[in-house]
Amino acid sequence: MEHMYVSSKNLLVAGGILSFLVALLHIALAIRPKLYDYFGASKLSELTQQGSSFTVWVTLGLVIMFLVWGFYGLSGAGIIRQLPLLRLALIGIGIIYLVRALMLPSDIVKFTQHARPFRFVVLSTGSLLAGLLYLIGAFGVAK
Repeated sequence: MEHMYVSSKNLLVAGGILSFLVALLHIALAIRPKLYDYFGASKLSELTQQGSSFTVWVTLGLVIMFLVWGFYGLSGAGIIRQLPLLRLALIGIGIIYLVRALMLPSDIVKFTQHARPFRFVVLSTGSLLAGLLYLIGAFGVAK
């Protein structure tokens, strides 16, 4: 039986793609602010309705952050040139995603109690997956 081997390159490409998808999601939020409510950010929705530009700036900042994270994933995979502090950044990105994933048990419980929609479980699971992709992938990157 042949063993399946997944390289750190593949893990980091997948992590980078996930980060780019999250950036796209945030672009959608900036274009359609009503989506803030859909994703549980009702305070941001209220601020937008009051004419605050704060939500636009926060969302733009998040778009930039997730794009940078995506590029770090591609850099770690060797697809683009090596970015500064590559291994440290990949580990940091993985940890931040895993911290966000800590909401998963609560989201599952709240979903089973019909207190939260399934999309919250999906978002937390995606954070767990992205965190693992970046962290495991980072170990294959030269120091």
